[in-house]
Amino acid sequence: MQHGYEYGEKAEKRRIGKRKRWPAVAASLALLGSLLAGCSSGESTAESTGGTTQQGDVTLVIGAYSVVKDSVQDIIPLFQKKWKEETGQTVTFQESYEASGTQARAIVGGFEADVTLLSLEGDIDKLTKAGLVNENWKEKPDGGMITRSVAVIGTREGNPLGIKSFADLAKPGVKVLYPNPKTSGGAQWDINAIYGAGLKESERETGQKDPAFAKKFLESVHANIESLDKSGRASMAAFEYGVGDALVTYENELVARIKQGAKYEVVVPDDTILIENPAAVVDANVDKHGTREVAEAFLDFLWSAEAQQVFAENGFRPTDPAVYAKFEKDYPVPPGLFDIGYLGGWSEVRETLYSKRGVWYQVLAGI
Repeated sequence: MQHGYEYGEKAEKRRIGKRKRWPAVAASLALLGSLLAGCSSGESTAESTGGTTQQGDVTLVIGAYSVVKDSVQDIIPLFQKKWKEETGQTVTFQESYEASGTQARAIVGGFEADVTLLSLEGDIDKLTKAGLVNENWKEKPDGGMITRSVAVIGTREGNPLGIKSFADLAKPGVKVLYPNPKTSGGAQWDINAIYGAGLKESERETGQKDPAFAKKFLESVHANIESLDKSGRASMAAFEYGVGDALVTYENELVARIKQGAKYEVVVPDDTILIENPAAVVDANVDKHGTREVAEAFLDFLWSAEAQQVFAENGFRPTDPAVYAKFEKDYPVPPGLFDIGYLGGWSEVRETLYSKRGVWYQVLAGI
């Protein structure tokens, strides 16, 4: 345990393999306009020569969830410089940003990303089940998680409604925003946080977790929902346009906006969830494109002090202990912080909350 977080066992140290010959992109990796514009449908116009490598420049295709866009675009130039110095190659990037669930489905459907950064472990699991990502992806540092955050509430300047907790979102007249968990990994974190806060409240009152109480707690908040957007970034955009009184989102989304001059308040509930965001090489695609070496190098770079600093400056809680120590005062640990294990782990959460008869769909249906 580090800095008060319930991270579980330390992940294995990063494996550093011997460098092979410089890789290059497959000759006809034409993942341009129609691919990036159409990634949500999973359609790809790319062709491949079967992974034949070449000497020369290399192209890396990134498929990421929307919220991490700003950080990735700040990290890319740092990696390009490092790769050029070490190998002499110029690496170019083609990037696609979508809601996490949408991005995962796009990759399964044929979008040939070399590296993917997604909102939650379950979306990487979809890629492993499809045979695209090796099952050992969690053997990277921190169990394959590159960033952390917590679920928070954003309010208008001065917090005019006096919101302090998820329970306050259920008060009459409060207009609430969060995205749709069918498409957004961020939405699942938001709903997990609210449901878990209900479990925490019931545990304080009765000495044990009460799922029925937690469901009613979630229902009371959802009754005030103003809109269900496609992604966390879309909900943030709606809030910026003046929709709603309160936004449930990643802490980093609000911190980044405030640093850019937005006049919002960040409310960190005492009871909220620790968010962990994974990244992985899409093994089937890098082998097809001949880009494994540069893809593995970019993935490893995401755990470097340089990249972790960028994540921290963009509002994420870094996984690197030394970098976190530099930003600790900006990211205090909520007293009732819980992780996905408190809810039984992702397998239990998917079954209990998001299956066809799960709690979330009962809330939507009003049953």
